[in-house]
Amino acid sequence: MTHLRAAVRSGTAHLREAGIPSPEVDAVELAAHVLGTPAADIRRLMIVGGVLPATFEPAYAAVLAERARRVPLQHLTGRAHFRTLTLDVGPGVFVPRPETEVLVDLALAEVDRASGTGPSGIRLVDLCAGSGAIAFAIKQERPHVSVRSLELSEHAVAWAAANRVRLGLDVEVVHGDATEPAFPDWQGTVDIVTVNPPYIPVGAMPLDPEVRDHDPELALYGGSADGLATPVAVARTAAGLLRPGGLLLMEHADSQGESLPAALGRAGRWEDVEDHRDLADRPRVTSARRR
Repeated sequence: MTHLRAAVRSGTAHLREAGIPSPEVDAVELAAHVLGTPAADIRRLMIVGGVLPATFEPAYAAVLAERARRVPLQHLTGRAHFRTLTLDVGPGVFVPRPETEVLVDLALAEVDRASGTGPSGIRLVDLCAGSGAIAFAIKQERPHVSVRSLELSEHAVAWAAANRVRLGLDVEVVHGDATEPAFPDWQGTVDIVTVNPPYIPVGAMPLDPEVRDHDPELALYGGSADGLATPVAVARTAAGLLRPGGLLLMEHADSQGESLPAALGRAGRWEDVEDHRDLADRPRVTSARRR
């Protein structure tokens, strides 16, 4: 008989040997996936025990082997946790990262600043939306905000549309190029634009195999040696959408905490350009107000 505690401990050791950064967390998540139960239940069962199905051991061994090969955990489980949401993800869509949550915090603070605690006509557009993590998180936490999202990848749009249906959130998901003018009926009227654009410099190689080998290149590379060609082009789209005084929030690499604000400053369309750090105290999000 397979004992869950022993299985998870063995899985943790296997993943640690493979260089997985969070072996115990991943071993628990994979056990939960195999058993079709929340991770919290796995931790409880590891203490109180219980009978496991005969199919558990081979299925668990199979997903552990894939994770040891650096297949992303989220591709194996089919889900990614972002703030209070659980999103469907998989091949063809960028897996949302915890560091992006600081951008959502900044957006929510701006919503509250603009609207107080009551409903208002606040409009928000999320460009380069991927799985829809940013747009859906904001809509869930501030339901009165009108939210639209735009994504270039057809694969990612399909994932975002599926998440919208499953989560039951009223967010418009549109297929389109964020470097071109978008949402003509909202031009010059939007209060907040959020963006997590591709920003890795062309020629740079992500260190993590999960990113390098599995995230779509369209979501990674910024189109120039400094990685800023695409972000700056998307900022032009944002400038067309925002009303005067409207806020742009754009994520960037931790090496771009000075270069992106400088590029926006040179564009002449922005004021109050400021950079913000994530929970690891790394430069992460640039904010700027439309002149």
